[in-house]
Amino acid sequence: MSELLNRRSIRKYDPNVKISKEELTEILEKAMRAPSSMNMQSYRFFIVESKEAKEKLRPVLYGNHLQLDTSSQMICIFTDLKKFELAEKIFDKAVDSGLMPEEVREKQLRSISNMIDNLSENSIEKTGWLDAGLMAMQLMHIAREHGYDTCSIGGFRHEEIADALGIDKKRYKPVMLLSIGKKAEDGYPSVRLDVDDITKWL
Repeated sequence: MSELLNRRSIRKYDPNVKISKEELTEILEKAMRAPSSMNMQSYRFFIVESKEAKEKLRPVLYGNHLQLDTSSQMICIFTDLKKFELAEKIFDKAVDSGLMPEEVREKQLRSISNMIDNLSENSIEKTGWLDAGLMAMQLMHIAREHGYDTCSIGGFRHEEIADALGIDKKRYKPVMLLSIGKKAEDGYPSVRLDVDDITKWL
């Protein structure tokens, strides 16, 4: 069976197993290879791992306290409404790595500059949700390659989480949380609809 089909949402972890900053950084770096709109990588990670930080997160969760209490970390994924501020850094890095000609860098930056004024905050946030979703799914599978499991969590007070964690809520908008750690249970298999239930061949 494909390893992709073995993934489960894990809610109980071994609280004695902590993922090091170095290894979690490696997992995040691999997850960031996921595609994103214009390669702007608009997702931002806020890693909640200390007891103090977890207690700040607790009041904004709708349940999910078992994940909070037993996971190695809770990865809070936000999207950055000012993602374009890093455009020069991204394209400069591409040029320095020999992956992008200088003239393409200039063209891309001009295109972004001309586009920004016509983008609504809502459209920027929606694109960020798509970027974050692609990255998060990749992160969950990469975590399994490292011997860890995850659970994606959308059940939290979106309007309160930034304040609870001291995050700039005008700039950063919450997308989802991911608990991560060494599983202490196998989780439950689940069913899916048939392809014919959700697909129209045109």
